[in-house]
Amino acid sequence: MTRKTGSIYRLFILVLALAAFLQAGCDMGEKEAKRAEVGKPAPVFVLTDIQGNTWNLADLRGKVVFVNFWASWCAPCLEEIPSMVAVNRMIPEEYFQMITVLYNDRPEYALNVVNKAGADFPVLIDLEADAAREYGLTGVPETYIIDPQGILREKFIGPRDWQSMESIAMLEHYFPQSYKKIVE
Repeated sequence: MTRKTGSIYRLFILVLALAAFLQAGCDMGEKEAKRAEVGKPAPVFVLTDIQGNTWNLADLRGKVVFVNFWASWCAPCLEEIPSMVAVNRMIPEEYFQMITVLYNDRPEYALNVVNKAGADFPVLIDLEADAAREYGLTGVPETYIIDPQGILREKFIGPRDWQSMESIAMLEHYFPQSYKKIVE
């Protein structure tokens, strides 16, 4: 073997060893990603809203929780906000909590959108996209319905008319018997 061939051979082995080391390093220490699954406990998150209040999903047990991931740059998200505002006003807060999670967006843009819409639901900031990862977010909007026991019951990908009779009936299905139905 010539000196030049030996150097190339050693370099090739070094590159292969480095690639193997890096591959092993990328897999070590990474947590298995949790994915929200319908019928299983909803992943719990603690996030701060655009007003500076801290929200812990676990604290909302006992209510039906509507979790909507959205962004101000997302046209379908903006289309569904008026129906979300209407539903949030329609259902008493003793039974229901609507929260929205801002995804890949700036809080000041979201604040502008919710103010224009007259929204009174909290907008949580997920700067590191931790909640989005835990829920296995594929895009926005995505909505998750969690029952009073903390079990994820519904997952909706894409926009929806939340004040439709079908949507209201779906939500009411998870309320206790004492709740007076809006849709008969």
